[in-house]
Amino acid sequence: MAIMITDECINCGACEPECPNTAIYEGGVEWTWGDGTSLDEVDFGDGTVVSGKEKQSPVSDEFYYIVSDKCTECVGFHEEPQCAAVCPVDCCVPDPDNEEEEDTLLAKKAWMHGE
Repeated sequence: MAIMITDECINCGACEPECPNTAIYEGGVEWTWGDGTSLDEVDFGDGTVVSGKEKQSPVSDEFYYIVSDKCTECVGFHEEPQCAAVCPVDCCVPDPDNEEEEDTLLAKKAWMHGE
């Protein structure tokens, strides 16, 4: 499952540089698929293709947030999610709405990083 940041976030920013997929952004900041990945474009399989450089709407305007489609829980990089490991208020928690098996997370990592 992906990790999410709860509204208990104090906006310290400790989590952002720890993410190997660049899936964490400051509240109000637009994100892209290509940030921290090798994705030039994303094909959603329904005829929609998005440039890896195309700005996407922020998930949160108030707090740091994690783009769940880019989160691999650090699988393949670290033994535990690094955002949760460094968070001083324990607001980086598993997202019950985005549960994924380890094989799926490894495949996502390989896809994002061109492996």
